[in-house]
Amino acid sequence: MAKPVDQIASIERFQQKDPANADFQQYLLSNGYPEKNLPLQQWNADDLTFCALFFHPSLDVARAQWRLAEQAEDRAAERPIASLSGHFANSNQANSDNSPYAFGLSIDIPIETANKRDIRIENARHLSLAAKLEVAQTAWQLRKDVVQSLNDYQFNQQQINLLTNEEARRGEIAAIYQKRVDLGAASNVELSTAKLLLKTVTSELNAKKYNRLVLRAKLASSTGLPLAKIEAMHFIFEADNQKQADYPTAGNLQTTALLNRLDIRIALERYAVSEAKLKLEIAKQYPNLVISPGYAYEFGDSIWSLGLSGLLTILNKNKLAIAEATQLREVEAAQFEALQAKTIAQADTANVELMLAKQALDNQQKLREQQQLNTQRSERKFKAGEIDRLELAFSQLENLNADKSVAVLQFQFKAAQNQLENALQIPLSAIINNSENKPKNINKLEDLSFKEPNNRTKE
Repeated sequence: MAKPVDQIASIERFQQKDPANADFQQYLLSNGYPEKNLPLQQWNADDLTFCALFFHPSLDVARAQWRLAEQAEDRAAERPIASLSGHFANSNQANSDNSPYAFGLSIDIPIETANKRDIRIENARHLSLAAKLEVAQTAWQLRKDVVQSLNDYQFNQQQINLLTNEEARRGEIAAIYQKRVDLGAASNVELSTAKLLLKTVTSELNAKKYNRLVLRAKLASSTGLPLAKIEAMHFIFEADNQKQADYPTAGNLQTTALLNRLDIRIALERYAVSEAKLKLEIAKQYPNLVISPGYAYEFGDSIWSLGLSGLLTILNKNKLAIAEATQLREVEAAQFEALQAKTIAQADTANVELMLAKQALDNQQKLREQQQLNTQRSERKFKAGEIDRLELAFSQLENLNADKSVAVLQFQFKAAQNQLENALQIPLSAIINNSENKPKNINKLEDLSFKEPNNRTKE
């Protein structure tokens, strides 16, 4: 049955995607969200990840490919079908002894040898498992994009807030210099410098505001929602309160990565596919047989027959195909070893970078605390008349610079966290909250990605 693609209807379905609709609310309920908290008014990274799992079309593609692989697995279990053939003939040499007619009927019954059917089933099963893991890999990529987009948006918001405050302080400083120039108490050089710095901050602030629109679009792309729905959301950003001692050791991280990395598990399935292909090529050394019983009536004579046929593969032993399959298995083994070594290196590197980012952030936060104390002293001196407003403004500006430095390091720290999570392909919270601190081959995101939401409106 023909099923043409309706492009206009597809566009309309995309525009109608709404995290407030009943289907998505039911999806959240089925995944443990309390009913009293729905519909969500504030969104964090986990909430947006559920949006991506429900709305993003790339996961639908991966699920469709998995279903196709499952169909191929069922097809691999089919047995060869027997074939039926017949013929009819008429002779112009008929006489009293010979009938003018001849007809025949035969059946070809194929018989597979050397367990080839079970090997095909094994091969298809591993391909199906690999396709299933590709679904989980797609889901993890969606989470990665959502978290990165949300962190970029958060950092952009922090920069806008800090630059807005800096613009106010720079404006105040420029106004003070303007008054002093008017009174002859300051030079035009000082005023020009203050105005130039004000313009620089204003230009940077405008650039960040324009970039906010781009980051919203990226967030919409990551979740699979229309931009208008993202613009209506209110996001919350969770602060990291973990201490350095809370993070798992390098050895546990390596084990966790090797157990949870989806690409490693896919590589194992690909190796198993190459093993099954080698088995099949070895089995092909033994030819399949075709038994052909038949009956023929030829010009008055009745004839029955029993035929047996098969390819003479026993002559060359299928050596070239076996050698090719053997080399393919070696390639898959080498690729797996390389991927495993790369994964260990990525986990170690990401862990070191996270620790360094955490240390740099802690040091900068201490410096900011010291600067805040200095600013507080300046404010007390200003109230006591010991310093003027210009000196207070510069002190407040130094405090803002400290805040900007902390914001940058916080962003780098979160980026390092995301990098480590992506190296492990499991949220750090799942490891940190494990009281025994033992790696587990459990990933809730993976389980969620395997099946399509049952309550989604059928298209």
